[in-house]
Amino acid sequence: MTEDVESFRLRARAWIRANLRPLEPHEILAPTLALPVQTEEEEHAALARERELQRMIFDAGLAGIGFPREYGGQGLTTDHQRAFNAEIVGYEYPARLQAPSFSPCGAVLLDFGTEEQKRRHIPAILKGEEIWMQLLSEPSGGSDVAAALTSAVRDGDDWILNGSKVWTTGASTADWGLCLARTNWDVPKHRGLTVFILPIHQPGIEVHRIEMLNGSTEFCQEFLTDVRVPDSDRIGDVDGGWTVGTRWMFHERMLFNSPFVSIPVGTSPGEVGADSIVNVARDTGRFDDRCVRDLLGEAHMLELVGQTLRRRIGRGVAAGRISEQSAAITRLFAGVSSARKATIAFEIAGPAGAAWTADDGAAANCGDDFLMRQTSCIGGGTTEMARNVISERVLGMPRERTPDRDRPFRDVPRSASNRA
Repeated sequence: MTEDVESFRLRARAWIRANLRPLEPHEILAPTLALPVQTEEEEHAALARERELQRMIFDAGLAGIGFPREYGGQGLTTDHQRAFNAEIVGYEYPARLQAPSFSPCGAVLLDFGTEEQKRRHIPAILKGEEIWMQLLSEPSGGSDVAAALTSAVRDGDDWILNGSKVWTTGASTADWGLCLARTNWDVPKHRGLTVFILPIHQPGIEVHRIEMLNGSTEFCQEFLTDVRVPDSDRIGDVDGGWTVGTRWMFHERMLFNSPFVSIPVGTSPGEVGADSIVNVARDTGRFDDRCVRDLLGEAHMLELVGQTLRRRIGRGVAAGRISEQSAAITRLFAGVSSARKATIAFEIAGPAGAAWTADDGAAANCGDDFLMRQTSCIGGGTTEMARNVISERVLGMPRERTPDRDRPFRDVPRSASNRA
């Protein structure tokens, strides 16, 4: 018998209040677009605490709310997940374990993994024992992930992977990765791809941190040299990776409305929240400025529209009323609105946006957020790609002209040597 939503809510509330630390006001009201700058020691300590929290949540029967029971989840509904998201507001929770471990990686395993893969990995993810990341973008391809050059060559019961991936969030601290690789060069680019899973810490994989403009080193580049992957760690069909990849990107675009992740209501990790912008106005003494109030109204409008849009698209896709490709609408709006909110906060911060101290309260870091604002339009697939998906696959407009669409990928010009 399935636990009803209200009983679940009360059980979750009681456990959260008895076991989790309430956040300090500055931890709740100062979400930032810029990734946190931490030493490696601080990063590992924070991650160890999140693994501990996730295990506590698992042992309490509250982890993996939308995952099936046979894989360690609770087998409950999206409404149960929403109830948990409401109750966790104001308390610590394992934020960085939600994405990409639970979704899109865990969700892709659920959609395309073999029974053995699901039973091996999903319970470990839900217990916080395995942290996953996405080996997707490449130095040469930008957002055109279908142009992947990382190769996978069959060798008996194994595959040998060579290539490089980049802009991978948290690769230096992850345990496993979901990797898109090229297995066939003699067919058009979308038809020669295959997805694999592989442990990150093994011979042949080098992980290099990338230092961002604000000093953060959470993004990484990985170099794969003769990495051996058993065929049993392949996800989906050989050369059928684009089918997996399309669903993979759907889960990524629907992250903030996913039934598989826990995100406190009213927050969007990686975005400057409207409430935090109000605090910027108060801490800089500009709350009564009429122009500032107009900007605050705009920020709240953007946040309200974003939340409503995610709910509407999520329900429409779940009910089958609209295409999964409609998730690109939420991705586009999230990128544009996040960049705009970071700009609004910077404008209100005034001089504190250029140079700040801890005494500047919520105005501190507005300058960092302003410098990093375009990441919201690039990460997880660019807003330009989202516009293409919306025009071609949601609105049915003519497809963009691509001369390599039916051309074997081996023959597609990519460099001077390739053209020769």
